[in-house]
Amino acid sequence: MKIVILDRSTLGPDIDLSMLSEFGEITEYAYTKEEDTIERLKNCDVVITNKVLITKDVMDNTDIKLICISATGTNNVDLEYAKHKKIEVRNVAGYSTASVAQLTISLVLHFMQEINYYSDYVKEGNWHKSKIFTHIDKPFSQLSGKNWGIIGLGNIGQKVAEIATAFDCNINYYSTSNMNFNTNYNTTNLTALLETSDIISIHCPLNEKTKDLLNYENMKLLKNNAIIINVARGGIINEYDITKIIKEKNLYFGLDTISTEPIEEDSPLNSILELENIIITPHIAWASRESRKKLIEGVYKNIKGFINE
Repeated sequence: MKIVILDRSTLGPDIDLSMLSEFGEITEYAYTKEEDTIERLKNCDVVITNKVLITKDVMDNTDIKLICISATGTNNVDLEYAKHKKIEVRNVAGYSTASVAQLTISLVLHFMQEINYYSDYVKEGNWHKSKIFTHIDKPFSQLSGKNWGIIGLGNIGQKVAEIATAFDCNINYYSTSNMNFNTNYNTTNLTALLETSDIISIHCPLNEKTKDLLNYENMKLLKNNAIIINVARGGIINEYDITKIIKEKNLYFGLDTISTEPIEEDSPLNSILELENIIITPHIAWASRESRKKLIEGVYKNIKGFINE
């Protein structure tokens, strides 16, 4: 079999893909432009893609038999047309739950603990000048007793809820599909969740119902000092509205996903990056070393399963 990896760089240079050579010849490309996709998939049996689009045009002009998505989301593949062409499409689910939950907690603690301030205090040589053993000029808070609102209580949302519960947080969740009936935690509507939460973390999919789910009007309901974390998909929080509300209320935003990635020069978020109230990471929540290793094991199983059918 001929296997082509279209965006190898998204998997990281530290991850070993040699197990895939069991199935045949492997060709790797660091990344692939849309206009190069068809040419690179000529005579290819299996394509592995994370974000490169596999469109109707690509399927009509190649002989691919299996599309392996090295991710959970499938929006980069025309699934209906693949079904029409009898081309198998397989993704990998559940590999990044722990990794995404970990960054969620890390972003919250970044704001709660004021670690950067206190680390800089020492690095800048101020502690040795102190007349007392401690320095607490910048107040910080503890998680215990805080109200943590979760938007989207799927596998990742539940993992975050478990960790937050261990910190003695009070958990409430809002189901964007209205189809989650988890009784381990209190369910509520979006308005109540926004009004009562000290921390909100977003773990739902982006769709017509959740686009701009958080916007200027309903973010006015948020408590002062509330922390909002988005590790789901950009577009769930209106980015222009973030730049507006953050100047009117003392809110904190931790974003690992934004509407267009990588961030564009004209992104409204660039205008507020100097603020201490916002931190943006480049879509890394899914990508712990262990998570990416598990992802490749999933791709391996998908190819092996396809061959053995």
